Amino acid sequence: MKELYVVAAIIKKDNKILATQRGYGEFEGLWEFPGGKIEDGETKEEALVREIKEELNADIIVEKFALDLEWQYPNFYLYMSCFECVLESDIELLEHMGARWLSLDELDTVEWIQADIKAVNYIKESLTF
Repeated sequence: MKELYVVAAIIKKDNKILATQRGYGEFEGLWEFPGGKIEDGETKEEALVREIKEELNADIIVEKFALDLEWQYPNFYLYMSCFECVLESDIELLEHMGARWLSLDELDTVEWIQADIKAVNYIKESLTF
């Protein structure tokens, strides 16, 4: 079975978290934390900074590691490392069909990709602004 190693950004701003809506592929229309695959020779933090630039044309500061999670999808096994980040610029949606800034009380108002629900639960239990 194929294994994917990815990173995801829990981007914080004004007591809210950025959620992005996938604009392509098998999970189109579902919500996720932005990020992507780690390339050979990259640290997880470097991959995250690059992916956010590619997906959102934005600059971030990676503040701290949040959690690792694993999820079995029908066609692949996902390993995802999530980091708390701060946005240093505006965002421009280059790959997503939508974005929302969600307060802690609004996190359950969107339909998350299955693996990202573990990160949502981390935010509810652990994140402080």
